[in-house]
Amino acid sequence: MNAICERVIGTLRRELLDPILILNERHLALALQEYLIHYNRHRPHQSRRQRPPDIATQPAYDVTDLNDQPIVRRKPVVAGMISEYHHAA
Repeated sequence: MNAICERVIGTLRRELLDPILILNERHLALALQEYLIHYNRHRPHQSRRQRPPDIATQPAYDVTDLNDQPIVRRKPVVAGMISEYHHAA
């Protein structure tokens, strides 16, 4: 269990806490909440074959759909420190 906790803490430090200056406890709670949403809905996970945990809530794209020059939209999250990219409908 220690290895899992250390990995999660390391991920939080590298991806969230190192690039952001946390001002107070409320700011930390907001940043963690927004990162948690990003982590579970968009961020790829190696143990799930590069799919996020909430894959059922996301639309599936066929390979043939990707050949027609899709429009990709960028969505800044976690105070603009992380960007998510989505196919435009």
